[in-house]
Amino acid sequence: MKVERLSFRNYRNLREGVLFPDPKMNVIYGQNAQGKTNLLEALWLFTGGRSFRGSRDGELIAFGQNSARLELDFFSEERQQNAVLTIEGKKRAATINGVEHGGVMELVGKFRAVIFSPEHLSLVKEGPALRRSFLDGAICQLKPVYARILFQYNRILQQRNALLKDIPRHSELLDTLDIWDDKLAQKGSQLILERDRYVHWLTQPAHKVYQGISSGQEDFSVRYQAFDSIESSAGAEQWQEAFRQALEKSRREDLSAGFTTIGPHRDDLEILVDGRAARTFASQGQQRSCVLALKLAEAELLHRLAEEPPVILLDDVMSELDSGRQDYLLHQLGEKQVFLTCCDPETVARYSGGGRFEMKQGQIFAP
Repeated sequence: MKVERLSFRNYRNLREGVLFPDPKMNVIYGQNAQGKTNLLEALWLFTGGRSFRGSRDGELIAFGQNSARLELDFFSEERQQNAVLTIEGKKRAATINGVEHGGVMELVGKFRAVIFSPEHLSLVKEGPALRRSFLDGAICQLKPVYARILFQYNRILQQRNALLKDIPRHSELLDTLDIWDDKLAQKGSQLILERDRYVHWLTQPAHKVYQGISSGQEDFSVRYQAFDSIESSAGAEQWQEAFRQALEKSRREDLSAGFTTIGPHRDDLEILVDGRAARTFASQGQQRSCVLALKLAEAELLHRLAEEPPVILLDDVMSELDSGRQDYLLHQLGEKQVFLTCCDPETVARYSGGGRFEMKQGQIFAP
């Protein structure tokens, strides 16, 4: 997986321009608020995911403009490919190799990347939503159909939650709740199975990376925490029935709360160091090692299972890591194409070879 060309127009603060990156290391430097993160965000959007900064689509368009356009030439699956993203109003649309699509779902699995930003350093210590997002984003790139199942689950969840709010005023709607429970259990069981399988795959490479960072002095493990604990060999039908029964048992609580209180939308990824919860007991340095382990393991799994290396996007994280973790991170990236942003021009001198680009007021320069 290699980016060969990125063009942008009316995207955030980026002035109309084109980037021809190096096939290996690309360092993008400049002061804050010049557009470095916007450039990485533009690349990330071609994975089919939402902005890693949590921005809405309408916020991606330059101020005073009605639309934005991004175009990517990349090499993947042993051939040159092209993708175009247009953003109009609050919607994104994609064209892939000349074929127009109404949305961006078809992008998922075409262009694969791993993003590591300062926000991800909160992956361990913050609430479970960020960890669920990490799992979902990683699985979508490996298994594009997962993105559709996740979308369907969230839509059913919204409809069930709306019904829970209406039932206290319209008791005759109570009988329809069984229908939504069945639908939610069907899609939810598929999410649980895929997440549990991915965490199983993630465990070994993440453990290996953490051992490398900590010089083998600490143990690292992860496990998926579902709403219920049944045998790890359980299949989709068993999880579906368990979820349906759990929804039935929590119905009174759900009606009182006005939303669905259990399910994969509330599950968690437990991260352990020496058998103890990293969120509670790990030091800040250990927590950052945990995040590095998870992100590098994600990249390794994408490389191994998708049979080509993903593009690596490092958004100003080097300044947040000590020199030992910086060196370990860069050493582990191997032959992958990397886009790295930083503020200090002197930092660039550390990275021999590759491309160097300066960002100034939304313009990119190759000194």
